[in-house]
Amino acid sequence: MAKAKKWLMMTFCLVMVASLVLTGCGGNKNEAGSGAEVGTPEKPVELIWYSIGTPQKDVDKVMEKVSEYTKEKIGVTIKMKMFDWGDYNQKMGVIAASGEPYDIAFTSSWAFDYVSNSKKGAFYQMDELLDKYGQDIKKLVHPSFLEGAKVEGKTFAIPVNKELPAQKVFRFNKKFVDKYNLDINSVKTLQDLEPLLEKVKAGEPGLYPLSADKQFKFGVPYDLVNENLPLGVSLSDTQELKIVNVLEQPDMMKSFETMHDYYKKGYVKKDAATAQNGDEMKTGKWLVDMPDTQPFADNQWSQTLGYPVVSVPYTEPYVYNWSVTGSMHAISANSKYPEQAMKFLNLLNSDKYLRNLVNNGIEGEHYKRIDDSTVEYLPAKTEGYDLPGFTLGNFFILDKLPTDPKDKWEQFAKFNDAAKNAPLLGFYFNADNVKTELAALQNVKEEFFASLYTGSVDPKVYISKAVEKFKAAGLDKVQAEMQTQLDAWKATKK
Repeated sequence: MAKAKKWLMMTFCLVMVASLVLTGCGGNKNEAGSGAEVGTPEKPVELIWYSIGTPQKDVDKVMEKVSEYTKEKIGVTIKMKMFDWGDYNQKMGVIAASGEPYDIAFTSSWAFDYVSNSKKGAFYQMDELLDKYGQDIKKLVHPSFLEGAKVEGKTFAIPVNKELPAQKVFRFNKKFVDKYNLDINSVKTLQDLEPLLEKVKAGEPGLYPLSADKQFKFGVPYDLVNENLPLGVSLSDTQELKIVNVLEQPDMMKSFETMHDYYKKGYVKKDAATAQNGDEMKTGKWLVDMPDTQPFADNQWSQTLGYPVVSVPYTEPYVYNWSVTGSMHAISANSKYPEQAMKFLNLLNSDKYLRNLVNNGIEGEHYKRIDDSTVEYLPAKTEGYDLPGFTLGNFFILDKLPTDPKDKWEQFAKFNDAAKNAPLLGFYFNADNVKTELAALQNVKEEFFASLYTGSVDPKVYISKAVEKFKAAGLDKVQAEMQTQLDAWKATKK
């Protein structure tokens, strides 16, 4: 009898162990003991989405609304976490290095660098996911974006389907243009701004008319190999493709000297080189800045800022590697839910309701609807949900603003098709042989670029100091390696 009881107890234990093993084996698809699949409306998974921009107080509220929709559609909820413009690169670098799991992150040529992080294995190689769950992306995103996003033939992020080329404009606060009767069409170069800046400064003594912060860049007539280094090819060099140090070029020195002159005359705020972003855009106390444009950008800017702006062209539109990779969404290599993340990106780029909810916020609170394809922003959007639209997904399914023409997206398509290709389009530098030097050069860039570009220091003194430090940190070695790879790439193009 005792033996029988012992046998029964052993059998019971074996059954329990087997049951636990089976439960464990299914743990990646089912909640233990629930019997329900994860990633369904009943059992949604939460996706962590890191995005760039000034953190907004209404993000959680809008993402709750987003989650109500995505939960039913694809079994996911969304938690967006924002890091400010100046903090994003460093904070995402720490997250990637630590292996902290997240699902989706903004990446680009200028923040949380797309190419280097792809090569380091920070991002999920997504070609199979794209084939399986991203069919709408493949139909809707411009082929040049998808092709340009490939690193060594593989896809690690989905580009935002927006304007393909980059073109800088001089953007003006219309209030002061009208008040001082300024001829903005006379402004073609950085130097042409002088009489307008002088006039507004004289009339508005407490105002710094040229809005600039540590991210500021004037128009650079070079195709840079790496946005963080002063190495590039002149935009007019379409044959030889000779890499030069742009800091040593006369046209750049002229612009640096102009900015320093403007700084000394009080046209640029004193702390521009260290300012993350100023409050002048909210207060309207500025005359001009130099952002990248897109068709009908004046309308978008005016709606977002809450007061009218007007712009005139500064540089010509070119398609660069960094404009193709200027705004993208990657899936983390450490994501627990890469399939669901791709399903969400596919929906974000194809579902009109979702894309506009993420962009515009909540109807009746952040915007009011004019008709099926037109909305008008309300003050609460500027105050609580002013996300940078270019970081959020496919433009071509967005609602229009009241001032937008009916053929807005058709004009975008024409803009994309009419741009010139920059000389280095399609060339991606492999930095494996100069990793140490690149890290050192990045530190030199951080030391000098903001001060030089904002005019905060005398370029006649500081350019030579910067060049000396760049060379000491290995610039010549990196330049030679770049030229070798570029020559090899050029040979394949012939």
